[in-house]
Amino acid sequence: MAEKTIRIRAEMSGEITDVKALINHPMETGLRKDSKTNELVPAHFIQEVTCEHNGKNVLTAEWGVAVSKNPYLSFQFKGGKKGDKIKISWVDNKGDKDSEEGQVQ
Repeated sequence: MAEKTIRIRAEMSGEITDVKALINHPMETGLRKDSKTNELVPAHFIQEVTCEHNGKNVLTAEWGVAVSKNPYLSFQFKGGKKGDKIKISWVDNKGDKDSEEGQVQ
């Protein structure tokens, strides 16, 4: 995918870093029929999401067809501080991938 598909917001709340991300992706199951052609729309979904804090993995999620279009991801972890780097990456079943970096505010 040519354009950036991830928007990240990471904020400190006491000792907890709260990370929120919105991912722009069709998340097609392969079971839906096109209303015009009546043919199945091919499956196209995110298979893996990884999140790193200053280069260390803090989350790996395996997704499938049950996740909705344009998924929202939210998680928390301890050990962050303002200015730290957060990187979120995804790979889908067609081999497309994207990643985006942000900073803890």
